[in-house]
Amino acid sequence: MSSIIPAPRLLNILALLACLAAMAGALYLQHVDGLEPCPLCIFQRVGVIAAAVILLIASLHGPKGVGVRIYGALTALAALGGGAVAARHIWLQNLPADQVPACGPGLDYMLDVFPLQNVLQQVLAGSGECAEMDWSFLGLSLPAWSMVVFAGLLVVALIQMFRPLPR
Repeated sequence: MSSIIPAPRLLNILALLACLAAMAGALYLQHVDGLEPCPLCIFQRVGVIAAAVILLIASLHGPKGVGVRIYGALTALAALGGGAVAARHIWLQNLPADQVPACGPGLDYMLDVFPLQNVLQQVLAGSGECAEMDWSFLGLSLPAWSMVVFAGLLVVALIQMFRPLPR
């Protein structure tokens, strides 16, 4: 089984490339197609960036043994956090129109005016702008594609966490 699983460093580099591709796609949609990210989209980007930073450090460090598992656990935390935000976003997008929350202030305004804890609560509660489905590809919305990325990152993290340690 271990012969078909790439070495830890290579697997981290491949997952890092997936994060970079996801961010490149999000930035393309924002800056070329003019699709402005809602607050939940921004939090999903933070999850992808957090995973990318962990994977970059793991790739550069190239740990052996338990270090591979530690980086895997950190990657899993980033993937689970980002995946939870993506799940909330997907749920909001699938609410009936009469149950969609009202649109709230922008993230920049909230960060300037409210304490961080209140900002986090308001963003995770969602707003009307987060319920809009402005883009899809192959029938999946942007947060659904984010969920695919986070699921893939979680699979990589689990492989790293549970792979046999070298003797």
